[in-house]
Amino acid sequence: MNGLKTIKRLCLHTCKGLGMYRKLGNSKWRRRHLLILCYHGISTEDEHEWQPALFMPPDTFEARLELLRTKGYHVLALHEAVDRLYAEDLPERSVAITFDDGGYDFYKRAYPVLRSYGYPSTVYLTTFYCDYNRPIFNLICSYMLWKRRERVFDARNFAGSELMIALDTNHGRDAALEVLLTFADREHLSAEEKDQLAEHIASDLGIDYEELLAKRILHLMNRSEVAKLSEDGVDFQLHTHRHRTPRDRDLYVKEIFDNRARIEEMTGIRPSHFCYPSGIYQRQFLPWLRDVQVTTATTCDPGMVTRHSDPLLLPRLVDSTSLAPVEFEGWLSGVASFLPTRSANSQEAF
Repeated sequence: MNGLKTIKRLCLHTCKGLGMYRKLGNSKWRRRHLLILCYHGISTEDEHEWQPALFMPPDTFEARLELLRTKGYHVLALHEAVDRLYAEDLPERSVAITFDDGGYDFYKRAYPVLRSYGYPSTVYLTTFYCDYNRPIFNLICSYMLWKRRERVFDARNFAGSELMIALDTNHGRDAALEVLLTFADREHLSAEEKDQLAEHIASDLGIDYEELLAKRILHLMNRSEVAKLSEDGVDFQLHTHRHRTPRDRDLYVKEIFDNRARIEEMTGIRPSHFCYPSGIYQRQFLPWLRDVQVTTATTCDPGMVTRHSDPLLLPRLVDSTSLAPVEFEGWLSGVASFLPTRSANSQEAF
C-alpha cells in the first residue's frame, strides 16, 4: 500500500471516529448527491486472487450490501436515481448499483445476493460473447498463465524467436500474454480460432480446458440467462457489442447499434443508458452518443453525481477488493469525495 493511500485511510478513520460519516451522510448536501457503485465481477472460484481489481470475493460483496442495509442507504434503480437527481427529488443517502460486462458470475454469484436484499441493479452488457458463449480470449489466457505461474511459457511458436518466459512474476505473465495477443492480432484470428488457441495453450500448461468451460470461468451470460434476469427485473444497458472504443464515428455508432439490437432481442426493452468500455472516453464521443439517443453514460472516474453533472459523463465509484471498508463507507457518506482521487479507467478487460 503506497503512502498516499495510507494517509487517506488514516484520515478517513479519524473522520469516522469524529462522527463526520454520520453527520455528512445525513446532511442536505448528501441528499443532493448520488453515488453510483461500479462492479465488474464476483468470483466463482479464485478470480479475485488473479485480478483483485476486477473481481471481488462473494463474502466481501455481501458485506457491502449488508452495510448499505444497516446504515439505511436507499438503493435505487439507475434510471430512477438519475431522473430523481435531476428533478431534485432524491431520497436521503441515495445509491445505485451497476455491473460492467455481464459476466456469468453476475448470474451465479451477484444476482442471488442482490435479490435477497431486494436491491435493483443495472448490468452494462457487452454482447458479442453472449452470442459466442465461450471464455473471453485475453482474460482466459491471462488466467491460465497465472494458474501455472510456477512454469515457463514456451513462446517460440508465437514470437518467431527462441523465447522462453518465466511466469513467476507479473512482468513475465504480462509479457507472455502480450505475445499471444500480438500473435492473434497479426494472424487475424477469428473468435473460433482464438478459442482453439486458448485450448492449445491450456493443453501446453497442463490445464483441463473442458473443466474451465463446464464451470463457465470468464464467460458472459448467454441469451437465455439475460432474458431470465431481465424478466426478474434486472436492467440491461449498453456497453458496446465487442467492448471496443473506435475513434471513427461510424464504427463507434455501429458498436452501439449492434449492442442495442441484441439487448432488445434478449429483453424486449430498448436500452438508452451507456457505459464507456474500460472507462475510456473522449469529448468527441458525446455528440455521437446523443445522435443515437443515449440519455446517460457512466465513466470509471471516482466521484459523486450532482444535478450539475453532465449526463454523458457520470462518475462512479469502482469498488474492488483493495478498497478498505472505511474507504467504502467514506464514499457512501460522501466524506471520501473530498479527498484526492485519480481516474480508474486504466483496466482494459477485453
